[in-house]
Amino acid sequence: MIEKIVGNKTAEKALLHIYHNHESYASLIASDFGIAITPVAKQLDRFESAGILFSKTYGKTRVYFFNEKSPFTKPLKELVKIVYENIQPKEKEQIFKTRTRPRRKGKPVYGRA
Repeated sequence: MIEKIVGNKTAEKALLHIYHNHESYASLIASDFGIAITPVAKQLDRFESAGILFSKTYGKTRVYFFNEKSPFTKPLKELVKIVYENIQPKEKEQIFKTRTRPRRKGKPVYGRA
């Protein structure tokens, strides 16, 4: 929907993923959307060099966040919010299916053999 504004579909998917999770990293975005990791990493680097995102390294993983200090972030987040809110709930479940929070200790796992 906003791929024409941000450059391409990969950039749009990266921004939607970060908007949904408040933080993300390239391999998680690539696996959730079923795309290659290289274009995702390039888009994240491009947004970071533009000042829209910033990153922190945890171990070997580089995690990206929206840069709230940038004057361009708020209007861009508003665009991403409009797109995010217009995604159908079923489609959201399919796109953002990766569990990002740890399971409670001792909680049983159902449906696994």
